[in-house]
Amino acid sequence: MSSIIVVFPKKENATNIRNILVRNGFGVMAVCTTGAQAIQYADDLDDGIIVCGYKLSDMLYTELREYLPETFEMLLVASPEKWHDGRIPGVIGLGTPIKVFDLVNTMEMLMRTMERRRKKRKADLKNRNPKQQALVKQAKELLMERNHMTEEEAHRYLQKCSMDSGTNMVETAQMVLSIMAE
Repeated sequence: MSSIIVVFPKKENATNIRNILVRNGFGVMAVCTTGAQAIQYADDLDDGIIVCGYKLSDMLYTELREYLPETFEMLLVASPEKWHDGRIPGVIGLGTPIKVFDLVNTMEMLMRTMERRRKKRKADLKNRNPKQQALVKQAKELLMERNHMTEEEAHRYLQKCSMDSGTNMVETAQMVLSIMAE
């Protein structure tokens, strides 16, 4: 299940949105008042949904979107004139005043989208040829040896680097091997 992070400059607004989501069966991981807090939580996740307002105390929603991994979706709760101008990939707008029915339906749509992407990523993992699998394994072994990581930590490190750089696991493994070989 995707993790949901709710971010609004007023804690009261964030808590109200969280309560609506929880009452409707969604798991909310965190409630934040700044973009920096949301980024901190997002860094520990593979994917998820950020529900936020237009302007946070430390950044605009556009800046927050830039700092998030590609695997995250953003639900922007703001007046339509704030988000109709420029469409930003990975951002869905929900107009204010917010209606519970619209919020719940939009979240269900985003959750289905996230689940489809997750299944596609899993299928892509299974489609690696033996040479690619060996490359990823070699990179993990090198990380385990040099950085004293467990196999799971090394795998997670490669995954995170892959998401952050926008490359696939095999390309990331190649980069790790070339950098650590120097």
